[in-house]
Amino acid sequence: MTDLTIASAPADIVAPVSGHSLADRLGALAGIDRGLILTGISLSLAPLALGLGFGFLTALLRGGLSGFEAETAYRILTAHGTSAFFWWLYVAQVALMLGLAAGESPDGLKGRPLILTGLVALVLGIVVSEATIGTRTPLLYDASPELGLEDPLAVAGMACGYLLLALGLILTSLAAIATVLRSSERELSAMGFGVLAWAGFLIVSGLAAVNAFLPNFLWGLGVGPFPAKAATDWHILFHNLHYLPLMATVLMWYALTKSITGVASAFGERFSKIVFAAYLVFVPPTSLYHMFLEPDLDEGVRVAGTLLSLFVSVPTLIAFLIIVSSLELATRAKVGTSGLFGWIGHLPWRNPAFAAMGEAIVATLIGIVFAFVLIQEKFAPMISDTLFVPGYFHFFAVGAVSETFIAGLLLFITILRRRAIWRPGLMAALPWVILFGLVLFGAGGMIAGIEGVPRRTMDVSYGGDAPASWHWLMLLFAVGGTIFAIALAVQVFGVLRTLIGRSGTAAPVAAATAPGPVPGSAAWTGPIAIVLVVAAMSVATIATFDVMRALPIVAVGGHSGH
Repeated sequence: MTDLTIASAPADIVAPVSGHSLADRLGALAGIDRGLILTGISLSLAPLALGLGFGFLTALLRGGLSGFEAETAYRILTAHGTSAFFWWLYVAQVALMLGLAAGESPDGLKGRPLILTGLVALVLGIVVSEATIGTRTPLLYDASPELGLEDPLAVAGMACGYLLLALGLILTSLAAIATVLRSSERELSAMGFGVLAWAGFLIVSGLAAVNAFLPNFLWGLGVGPFPAKAATDWHILFHNLHYLPLMATVLMWYALTKSITGVASAFGERFSKIVFAAYLVFVPPTSLYHMFLEPDLDEGVRVAGTLLSLFVSVPTLIAFLIIVSSLELATRAKVGTSGLFGWIGHLPWRNPAFAAMGEAIVATLIGIVFAFVLIQEKFAPMISDTLFVPGYFHFFAVGAVSETFIAGLLLFITILRRRAIWRPGLMAALPWVILFGLVLFGAGGMIAGIEGVPRRTMDVSYGGDAPASWHWLMLLFAVGGTIFAIALAVQVFGVLRTLIGRSGTAAPVAAATAPGPVPGSAAWTGPIAIVLVVAAMSVATIATFDVMRALPIVAVGGHSGH
């Protein structure tokens, strides 16, 4: 089968584009710049491994397949959320952002002292966070001071870790901005523009973290008043943290597509810049839906929040349309496929990074369907505190964002270390095993949430009084979690083996230059997929309404006990 990479190129090596490409510039970096990016990559793998391990234990706990006393169970849940959400997703962003910034500059990274200081802050933050979770009262990942009234030092420790994270994000982002702006290129590329927007968003998130956690830190040390607005400040921060990884994901899709296949956007650089800027326009106003749990919220605000929340998926769906359409046009021009979907089989699926990106795109579309259910003001008060949230959210956190970030790490490692990917056949298959596990996990969690299973209650048997269906749904939840956790663990091991293997054993090869679209050609796969997603949103909404209407009132309200 012909694909978009040179036929003689090993399938386990990411193939960069010739010329002033990302691979060319990363490959020509000075040793210190390579070291800084590889240090960020190495650092990100530690919280990923921790978050994965604690998440696996959490899934077993929720499924009734293992048991711990209550405090230990919540310590495990806290360690999972903090390690995976805060540290893995954001340290990985630092490494990827620096790599893309370096790819925009022929002169390497700027602001190296800022990067080094930022990485030190991140290391200290991880140590402080994990040590606090292991030794003090578990506060869950939002580190609410209300849960730490009897242990203020737990609040101070968690807040200190997050403040160090904020410092690391701000310093490394400033260095990325300096790298892009001080390059000798005359015109800012779409990717350069995207990196600037990404870095700016990270700085804003870092400042929001300071706003949220500095009062907690001071109170925990006994030198400040109790942070009465902690919950509000958390919601402001969390909204940014929740959606910023999606912007990073989209930027990596662009970089991976061009580096692996040689295909650039068929819609031009200017349109890509508009898509990247759209995240800055659409994300901030959509935070109203976080207020849906307030009982006295005006009905007009609820309706406005639902409508605004629909826009948060607009940039991601447009980016999906651009990438899929560009790949379809280039593939049809190269291999002349017939049929509606025949071109898909000619993509380089044996490439582990491309396979991970492809799985991430599918998981994103699935997640968007069910996110639409959650953001509706009629459903949000009933299911926001149920297992529905982790059920749908892992399609984004694991299937979309983590798989994209892993693909990006593989891309950078193969270039910087000139190293073939460990067991490429296995690594290319693992993303689809992860997706299979996610589907089981998500189905069990979301249906259980609709039936009222609480989100943060470890034992939901309620002494045998819980509905019989809860047991089987929680078992499905645990089985799915086990499948994707094991597959993801093997994948992380593969990334580590690729990273620490002997460098220089294989050199990246140049991808074939992708042809331009044939005049009069059309790409229908992307638009059809979006139409199907919209239709699936409607079906999911109707199905959710019908299921909840058929449930006993006590089951629908069951989540209130968490």
